[in-house]
Amino acid sequence: MEDIIVRGAPAEYVCKSGVLNELEEKLQLRSIQRVLIVSGVKSWNAARYYFPNLKSIQVSHTFYKGECSLTEINRVSTLAQTDGVDAIIGVGGGKVLDVVKAAASASRTKSVLIPTLASNCAPWTPLSVIYSDEGVMTHYDVYPMSVDILLVEPRILVKAPAPLLIAGIGDTLAKWYEADVQIRRLTHPPVALKVAHHTARLCAEEMFANAEEAIADAKEARVSESFKKVVESIIMLGGMVGGFGDKFGRIAGAHSIHNGMTIAPESHEALHGNKVAYGILVQLLLEQKECEVERLLPFYHKLGLPTSLRELNISGTWIDQIAVHSTREEESIHNMRSEKITATEVSQVMRDLESFQLVKSPIMIEVKTNP
Repeated sequence: MEDIIVRGAPAEYVCKSGVLNELEEKLQLRSIQRVLIVSGVKSWNAARYYFPNLKSIQVSHTFYKGECSLTEINRVSTLAQTDGVDAIIGVGGGKVLDVVKAAASASRTKSVLIPTLASNCAPWTPLSVIYSDEGVMTHYDVYPMSVDILLVEPRILVKAPAPLLIAGIGDTLAKWYEADVQIRRLTHPPVALKVAHHTARLCAEEMFANAEEAIADAKEARVSESFKKVVESIIMLGGMVGGFGDKFGRIAGAHSIHNGMTIAPESHEALHGNKVAYGILVQLLLEQKECEVERLLPFYHKLGLPTSLRELNISGTWIDQIAVHSTREEESIHNMRSEKITATEVSQVMRDLESFQLVKSPIMIEVKTNP
């Protein structure tokens, strides 16, 4: 078995209301004197009310250009080096934070992340998903160092559009299915993978227990216990699965289907977590787990997660091309089993899913660890 490298957590993580009031002190403790803030326009508008005036820190600010591409990473890295900063502070959603992690690694500076969305585990993980300038996913980069500081202000996240939280729930649910299909095949998994497997199951359990109430609370901008549990499951538990599971805990079939969908231009309007949630259903059908799909469909419908390409506004005419793109040699879909998964298999189950009928009888959601 290949060696497992554990990058389990940021050096410091805090999730509580008012945490940004402690930012300057935390920077000073690390001898950080100059920072570059990278944010989206919308994310800065969401966060600036809670962002402190950094009295003893020299600050420069740039707005993210819209894609986590090598072009944007190089631009931010060059800015950080030109300004001679000690840290790059990312304020925004997953792509903004991925740019910051990549630029911090390239410029050998510290990374401080302040998410404005609970839509994926990007704030936690020491990796970035890289896209072309046109928005087509090209590869992942994993960094040798974890995030230095991660500060989560729930009052920012609860005001984000509810569809983004729903997408985060879909992305987090995938942690269970993608880790399980890989780790359960191992006869004697090391302790780190047992931690990843258990954490992945917690991801699913927390979603099934709290997601519906958390979405309702988010729609009322209410920072409830259910909301905080879902937020921390998306960011912390979701990040820990890959942090402890390494390549066995990050991605499998669901994310490959997401990557395959980026070949269709209309998919760029769909949220990452929604595409991954659809990918879960494709993966389960590839595993011949129709009963699990039947169990998930009522949950998906209740939360508003997509169950078909139609609901993602992607034409079925893309199925064959998506299947080819999602089964490229380097794709993680091949982690599901010892034999390669073919584009023909993927296109067939995608067509099956498009016509899959919802089972009307009530079915309890249950997380199972055995195939």
